[in-house]
Amino acid sequence: MNTDIRTLDAAKLAHLQSWVGKTETLSDDITAAPLRALSATLDRDDADPLPGTALPALWHWLYFLPHQRQSEIGPDGHAKRGGFLPPVPLPRRMWAGGRLQWHQPVLQVGDAVKRISRIESVTHKAGRTGDLLFVLVKHELHNARGLALSEEHDIVYRANPQPGDPVPPPQAAAQGAAWTRAIVPDDVLLFRYSALTFNGHRIHYDRRYVTEVEGYPGLIVHGPLIATLLVDLLRQNLPGARLLNFQFRAVRPVFDIAPFKIHGTPSPDGKTVQLWTEDHEGWLTMQATATLA
Repeated sequence: MNTDIRTLDAAKLAHLQSWVGKTETLSDDITAAPLRALSATLDRDDADPLPGTALPALWHWLYFLPHQRQSEIGPDGHAKRGGFLPPVPLPRRMWAGGRLQWHQPVLQVGDAVKRISRIESVTHKAGRTGDLLFVLVKHELHNARGLALSEEHDIVYRANPQPGDPVPPPQAAAQGAAWTRAIVPDDVLLFRYSALTFNGHRIHYDRRYVTEVEGYPGLIVHGPLIATLLVDLLRQNLPGARLLNFQFRAVRPVFDIAPFKIHGTPSPDGKTVQLWTEDHEGWLTMQATATLA
């Protein structure tokens, strides 16, 4: 891939937008071993998952993992562009956020699950530092009892930064949270989550690549891991709470160069919880809202 690409011409954009409507159907089984592993990674003392144990919110990301052969992996550790997702030539790819809705019945250990995915939109935006391309993917997860989970997944592609590019101003994180926890994003935490999700993206474990090729100051903490930590903070403070909806948006990257904080504050009526993350400089890095049953 040409890592100097910063703009998309009309023909290339039209080709990428032809992916809209493309679908993919995958099957997987909800097994116990990944749940035990993520519980240990999050430093939880959970009971051993048994058949029928409900899948915690966002832990479905342990399943339907990418299984491209080694020869099909691109230079950034992701699968080579094309296939189900459009072959976007812009080099940086990020998980920008998402929206999830849980239905009845819930996913459980022992379930055979089918995931139907569809490219909902491919949207272009001309930014100050080059083009941005937003790909919206919708997933629906079904078990034998029906539709269990709907998810909209936002992916953004952009150019590598250049000297002199304008930097978006950071946003200060809110203060006075009801709940707060400090997270140390060391190499081991990032490695374990990459391994659990079979994520080969080098920005999470290859320090030389992420600093010298992509120009970041350190290893990047996975967006899905941060979202999972936010929901885990809710679970720790509201045991037994059941999520109906969860939406999150990545605002600013989090790096392994310093600890960061996760925060939460429930609404007065207890129906929603505002969740957010703050880096070591006090800047907002992720914002989320959980709606409870």
